[in-house]
Amino acid sequence: MAIHPFFVPTPGVFMAALRERLAIPVLAFGGILMAVMQTVVVPLLPDLPRLTGASAGAVSWMVTATLLSGAVLTPVLGRAGDMYGKRRVLLMALGLMTVGSLMCALTSDIGILIVARALQGAAAAVVPLSISILRDELPPERTGSAVALMSSTVGIGAALGLPLAALLVQYANWHVMFWATTALGLVGLTLAWWAVRESPVREPGRFDTPGALGLAAGLVCLLLAVSQGGTWGWTSASVLGLFAACAVILTVWVRQQLRAVSPLVDLRLAARPRVALPHIAALLTGFAFYGNSLVTAQLVQAPEATGYGLGLSIVATGLCLLPGGVTMLFLSPVSARISAARGPRVTLALGTAIIASGYAIRILDSRDLWMIIIGATVCAIGTTFAYSALPTLILRAVPAGQTASANGVNVLMRTIGQAVCSAAVAAVLVHHTSLVAGAPIPTLHGYLLAFVMAGTVALVACAAALSIPGDPTSRVTPSTGSRTGASRDEALEGA
Repeated sequence: MAIHPFFVPTPGVFMAALRERLAIPVLAFGGILMAVMQTVVVPLLPDLPRLTGASAGAVSWMVTATLLSGAVLTPVLGRAGDMYGKRRVLLMALGLMTVGSLMCALTSDIGILIVARALQGAAAAVVPLSISILRDELPPERTGSAVALMSSTVGIGAALGLPLAALLVQYANWHVMFWATTALGLVGLTLAWWAVRESPVREPGRFDTPGALGLAAGLVCLLLAVSQGGTWGWTSASVLGLFAACAVILTVWVRQQLRAVSPLVDLRLAARPRVALPHIAALLTGFAFYGNSLVTAQLVQAPEATGYGLGLSIVATGLCLLPGGVTMLFLSPVSARISAARGPRVTLALGTAIIASGYAIRILDSRDLWMIIIGATVCAIGTTFAYSALPTLILRAVPAGQTASANGVNVLMRTIGQAVCSAAVAAVLVHHTSLVAGAPIPTLHGYLLAFVMAGTVALVACAAALSIPGDPTSRVTPSTGSRTGASRDEALEGA
């Protein structure tokens, strides 16, 4: 239909076009909010026992509760999004995150704070749900760059959240920080409600409640044992009992999933090399990525009396990690172009190799601040490439009706990798300490061992990436039975 040269769009047409144009930035803003919510409590941890009147062990649950709920809810909400509507579940996740932040702003009771932080963990499902929405709504030539940006929001939000939260904590009442995140959450929720359309792609069937409960129980046992092993003792009855319970529960859960008509996780699909290997790579990359921020934050805050520490404040520490977050924002389109030209396997392998090279820089020099920032930024660059490639690999390997749940499992594997990294780094540093002013402080050798460990895991992730099979010339989409050529798969990578 020809358009008159003097055609003036009606307000309705203009608003529809504006919503479509802003959908990607709005979803990316939601991903950044999710990462910010996970990191804002970090600057508070040393002071929370005094502020809440609780023990240090109780306060640590403000981090553990978010980890556990996020790990459990990510695959569950991803599956619910595939079945009942991704926009609907996305709004629910953002709403729970905002309610949790409001609860934190209104109370100093440690019990309520822990419950509130558990609600905020629901936001972990925002990224896989958003990636699935992008696949359903965008033309193939725009999907790759949008997915790359969405994947990078995890690092961008973490890099931005730490210094901003530290500034608020240092110069204002700690509740002000949660009032600020509540306001940001309301903005994100409102924008998502206005700009994001509901995807018509659905996976029919009945929600697998027994599967959701079984997975939740198994993950809680696993992550609780991993996250608390250093505190409770790795050989304690509690930790060994949790590992044993996890093994039993997940064994039963696997059998239940294989028999279920509409399983929570399609294990037969997940066992295919084109899906399983990206999940393994996500686990390893999550480990390698988390070591960068975790170890850097501790190293630069170490006292100058150690001979290597810089004695930086938490605000200055956050600023050290900020260049990495900014770099991730600007390099996400580059990673999409590499995937379009060479394939996401190459991008993933390149990213993990760059992470390993970042740790090599850290091993060579971790005394000078500028070298520490360069090494941390190189690791962030590698993380950008790796995290942008992982969802693209999943999108190419699963039917459209299972993208949210499959990417939810992929995000879950990253979360498990981060939890294992935290426990492994803690174990290394605990065994390499020296007394400084009467207090045990990790030695530089301990930090270097942590870098060697994380860099080695990154190289293993690179090997896993190179082992991912290439795409067949055509494939049948299980949910529709239609045949999809390799050209469509390649287009999904974006240009």
